[in-house]
Amino acid sequence: MKNLMLLVASFCLGASCLAFATDPIQPNLESKARTLFEFSEQRSASQWRIVNDGVMGGRSQSGISIKTPGQMEFAGTLSLENNGGFASTRSVPKTMKLKSGDTIVLEVRGDGRKYTFNAYVPRRRMAFSFRKEFQTVKDQWMEVEIPIDSLVATSFGRIVRGLEINPEEVNSIGILLGDKKPGPFQLSIRSIDVQSKTGQEF
Repeated sequence: MKNLMLLVASFCLGASCLAFATDPIQPNLESKARTLFEFSEQRSASQWRIVNDGVMGGRSQSGISIKTPGQMEFAGTLSLENNGGFASTRSVPKTMKLKSGDTIVLEVRGDGRKYTFNAYVPRRRMAFSFRKEFQTVKDQWMEVEIPIDSLVATSFGRIVRGLEINPEEVNSIGILLGDKKPGPFQLSIRSIDVQSKTGQEF
């Protein structure tokens, strides 16, 4: 009888192990990433342009340059004169192939100021974008993650209710400074990537 009990116990242990080994494999929740913009060459800056408050009479100044290979500098001076107060850079329109659930990842080094990420769509509405603010840490490289579905519709900096972003329409992105603090600023950008959930095609 004792030998029989040992045999049954051994069989149960083997069955238990077999059941454990055949449990469904958990899905891989890691994300896929691709590069939207990198700045290894001087001509990389040609994909970006400047839009400051001068279009409305303001006096803010800014520019973009690649002084150090591999990173773009967005720098200038913010002015509140003549009802101004913003400086921005945005990419030349192109196909982005963004999808719902994507996350934009910016690798930046800032000056401790708060900047705004903008996503633009081809609509006939002045000063319109989908945006989200992000805080920088002075002189520290950091990754800023911006879920595309978290962007809010704005016009002239004011929230537009009832409009949600369609990621597939986005054809330009940009960065704006408008924190109402006059003075010099500088933001270095090393890369801009997009992460998509596993299973999505780019």
